[in-house]
Amino acid sequence: MDQNEAPLLDALAEYHRLDRYGFTPPGHRQGRGTDPRILEVMGLDSFRSDVLSTAGVDDRQSSGEYLSKAEELMAEAVGADKAFFSTCGSSLSVKASILAVTKGSGDLLIGRDAHKSVVAGIILSGLQPRWIRPRWDRDLHIAHPPSPEEVEKMWQRYPDAAAALITSPTPYGTCADIEKIAEICHSRGKPLIIDEAWGAHLPFHDRLPTWAMDAGADICVVSVHKMGMGLEQGSIYHLQGNLVDPVRLSQCADLLSTTSANVMIYAAIDGWRRQMVQQGQGLLEKALTLTDSLRSDIDALDGLHVLGPELIKDEASHDFDPLHVLIDLGELGISGYQAADWLRANCRIDVGLNDHRRIEATLSQSDDEETSERLLAGLRQLIDAAPQMPKPSKVQLPEPEDLEMETVVLPRDAFFGPVENVPAEEAAGRIAAEQITPYPPGVPAVLPGERINAAVVDYLRSGSAAGMVLPDPADPSVKTIRVVAHHRDE
Repeated sequence: MDQNEAPLLDALAEYHRLDRYGFTPPGHRQGRGTDPRILEVMGLDSFRSDVLSTAGVDDRQSSGEYLSKAEELMAEAVGADKAFFSTCGSSLSVKASILAVTKGSGDLLIGRDAHKSVVAGIILSGLQPRWIRPRWDRDLHIAHPPSPEEVEKMWQRYPDAAAALITSPTPYGTCADIEKIAEICHSRGKPLIIDEAWGAHLPFHDRLPTWAMDAGADICVVSVHKMGMGLEQGSIYHLQGNLVDPVRLSQCADLLSTTSANVMIYAAIDGWRRQMVQQGQGLLEKALTLTDSLRSDIDALDGLHVLGPELIKDEASHDFDPLHVLIDLGELGISGYQAADWLRANCRIDVGLNDHRRIEATLSQSDDEETSERLLAGLRQLIDAAPQMPKPSKVQLPEPEDLEMETVVLPRDAFFGPVENVPAEEAAGRIAAEQITPYPPGVPAVLPGERINAAVVDYLRSGSAAGMVLPDPADPSVKTIRVVAHHRDE
């Protein structure tokens, strides 16, 4: 195929060139009816490109096949058999993958450091999760992907499970040994799904961690908006091999996805693929060189430490994406929550992951000397301001074993069954009926169906008081917790 083409992007350009007009949704008619106050903020071009996919960019029968051609080009570019675009984020792609490999019943082996979207797929499908122990770093209080040995142990315990699902890279940039894990799964004729939401860029530079398709995964889900150049909600799920039915995978996605897909998201994915094929190696080399320098510069600042070797030591991660710049603030005596809020309020800088003692800045090919210097300047100001900040509220950090709570009820039954709200101090020993997820990174600390323990309650309550964001429980302050009502196991 001609990788210099971008069929969706070109079709959108043709739509504008021909001055098409649709008496169809969207009702704003390419911005003609949009409030000028909205256009002042969002710009007319945002609305000009918001047109229908079928009976719009393509005809009513999709005979131009622009989307399918763009997906074929993407699959060829990264070495997958098939690629499917999604405008509903990797959250939908993961759910579709889970349904496709399990057919909606049975057991699924899952790393316990999975994203909340994976848990949502378990709740919706009614599956029994079999949690694979991550590699815990007790000193840093970080979870790394499970080892091949842990995956093998779980297959021995649950040989009838439908598949395994592993998150790699993690939000910290640490990675699993996908090749060995794939071999373990394939020796049993079972597929491996990799939630590689943070890895859209991995196929395009050999200094980055191994791309899941190259390592033998059957399905790989990537978020183009995270480390690629796509718009928010842009996702791709890739498929290879013969262990997963591509028709079922596509139809499972169709069950969950919108019938009003945003053409701008599709076109941005298409154009990004062409850019990476043509220029990706050079763009990422520049980003990696910049990141190497920035990591050294931040690490040299008083009171700050950039984590690196600690993340790939023995029994930690198999590999590491250096574009995740994880900064330890322990010597400053402030929390990551305080630092993130202070940088936003005083330097107009937003960071991603933040916790009791760290913040993370993720770099991409978009960054340059100007943006890296802006981050450095903000961190220098943060160092100066830290002595005047109040002492952070202490977070009661649990031991790894405390985070491995027993699943005693199917997540679906716990979530949809009779529930009651109880005071947090009475929740220990009860069965959770909701997710409770520190966000970011979005890995649930409590899942529906798990028996809650006191250590995790203390962690979440103290975390909330210290600034931890918990977007999904009914009571984000964790003064009360939603639990299963009157279960016989309690």
